[in-house]
Amino acid sequence: MTLFHLFLVAAIQGLTEFLPVSSSAHLILLPQLTGMEDQGLAIDVAVHVGTLAAVTLYFRRDVAGVLSGLGALARGRRDHPGAQLALNLAIATLPVSVLGLVLQLTGTMAALRSIAVIGWAMIGFGLVLYVTDRVGRMHKRTQDWRARDAVILGLWQALALIPGTSRAGAAISGARLLGYSRHHAARLSMLMSIPTILAAGGLQALELGARADAAALRDGAIAAGLAFLAALAALALMMRLLQSVSFTPYVIYRIVLGAALLLMAYG
Repeated sequence: MTLFHLFLVAAIQGLTEFLPVSSSAHLILLPQLTGMEDQGLAIDVAVHVGTLAAVTLYFRRDVAGVLSGLGALARGRRDHPGAQLALNLAIATLPVSVLGLVLQLTGTMAALRSIAVIGWAMIGFGLVLYVTDRVGRMHKRTQDWRARDAVILGLWQALALIPGTSRAGAAISGARLLGYSRHHAARLSMLMSIPTILAAGGLQALELGARADAAALRDGAIAAGLAFLAALAALALMMRLLQSVSFTPYVIYRIVLGAALLLMAYG
């Protein structure tokens, strides 16, 4: 792959993974709209590694707490401060992991990768994000996250298996509907992304096996590094903007892009 192609893929993945605009949809659209070859599984794994490193670094204190909580859970201590968060993350990851595996094995996932599906999902779930952001109260924080909410957010996150939905957007919509503030809804969404990316990346890595050669490893390293930088910038920008801005700009972007895609699909 050319350096420009690697840059495009990494920038799209890094900038859109944590924003409520659907990174998978943008990656699917890149070869369809530009005529470029599909980046392939090795690059998909690499850019996911880059974004995983970015979110882990950005929320390093929370991640350290979760790791400490996992150790406490292994010793039967549920009273540890990080144990509840670790348990809730595991609960929230289960629906998307199970459903994703089913869709992958049945071939349904490939059937959903169409411009029409992405266009409708962009508009439909953009409107869902707008409505939930408007009607949701703002009385809950990350510290208020309990198992019941984890189950509900896990089901919302599973909706993102439809291309164009956005994992971040679905999780944020669910969190806002449950009463979490914008900042804490986004924070929960980012923390939920860590085990989800690990699960998806692990599945892709198993499919990849030992097929990667030296050139693929070099391209993967470049893509991972670029995706890391782009994701870190997107995370910092979004969390700062949420201090004063709603999710409406993302909704407008989704509707405009979705309408353009539907014109292409049916025109």
